[in-house]
Amino acid sequence: MIIGVPREMKNHENRVGLTPAGTHELVKRGHQVLIETHSGAASGFRNDDYEEAGAEIILTEDEVWGRADMIIKVKEPEEHEYKMAKKNQLIFSFFHFASNRKLTYAMIDSGAVCMAYETVETTDKSLPILVPMSEVAGRMAIQQGARYLEKPVMGRGILLGGVPGVTPGKVLIIGAGVVGVQAAKMASGLGAHVTIIDTDIQRLRYVNDVLPPHVVTMYSSEYNIRKLVANHDLIVGAVLIPGGKSPKVITRDMLKLMRPGTVIVDVSVDQGGCIETCKPTTHENPTFIVDGILHYCVTNMPGAVPYTSTIALTNSTFPYVLELADKGWKKACLDNYELLKGLNIINGEVVYRGVAEAFDLHYKAVHHFLDTKDGDEYD
Repeated sequence: MIIGVPREMKNHENRVGLTPAGTHELVKRGHQVLIETHSGAASGFRNDDYEEAGAEIILTEDEVWGRADMIIKVKEPEEHEYKMAKKNQLIFSFFHFASNRKLTYAMIDSGAVCMAYETVETTDKSLPILVPMSEVAGRMAIQQGARYLEKPVMGRGILLGGVPGVTPGKVLIIGAGVVGVQAAKMASGLGAHVTIIDTDIQRLRYVNDVLPPHVVTMYSSEYNIRKLVANHDLIVGAVLIPGGKSPKVITRDMLKLMRPGTVIVDVSVDQGGCIETCKPTTHENPTFIVDGILHYCVTNMPGAVPYTSTIALTNSTFPYVLELADKGWKKACLDNYELLKGLNIINGEVVYRGVAEAFDLHYKAVHHFLDTKDGDEYD
């Protein structure tokens, strides 16, 4: 198989979809790897590293897209890349279709096979590719939130950990999944007072067991959220509906309950955001202010720490890449339920319910595209 790795085009996206180590393994198995020049530079990988691993360095993204049977990316294609995707080409990447109508329709029109990192799912409902990036994003949410609480950037002027004689800052985390737990670890490690809320009591029990006593758990309800936002300095949105749009748990009218200079970090922004006033931002222009409340809504937070993020991400993606390359996507998906769940769009048809429901599109069960007569197993 010919595998192409184009340079990431999203604003300040410094990660790369494949490392030299992964390249070496693919080439050893007889596959051809095309790397767009300098794709790995920001993550610490030189063209020479890829060439030594057996890759062919390509000067233009057009050639990478044009020659490759499978495209490996970190983030979804940008608008100018839509036209490069072609029929039957496998694209393996973070897509987050449910929050991006234009991208969804463009990939439908392309006829490509779109497999989304974020919906690859194990039988116990965990998301093995999303987890490492959620770990990074959760920790970064506190790192960035602490920075934007400083007065020169319009925050409240709060030091999260406090000092002797001064109470620490207060952090509210909405969602006790991977992002929420990692954010709570980071915030509690700084000495902040942390409240983490969720509707899943089992997750709250887990948090209560593994995190320090100054991390308080509470059941998530609109009533409780309205009470909590009034006296917390940093609010982290960490609500995820796999493959679907995040629900809006903080509404516009709740902003008036908050103190001026409160900081909101919406990690759910990739899936549309769980704060009503959220809108996607970039590392170049990461924040905006609504009603005196500072919002940080960068859609590719882990891209700011590319060395850590690239290695963490490719540790999770590479086994799947290898299986797709060795078997082709149809056989790989028949053999591996986790990859099957990653399929979102195939040759112009939406095969993931969350995406179809987000835009009221026709849903076609994935078994129609596989060599099987048993529809129930693959629906």
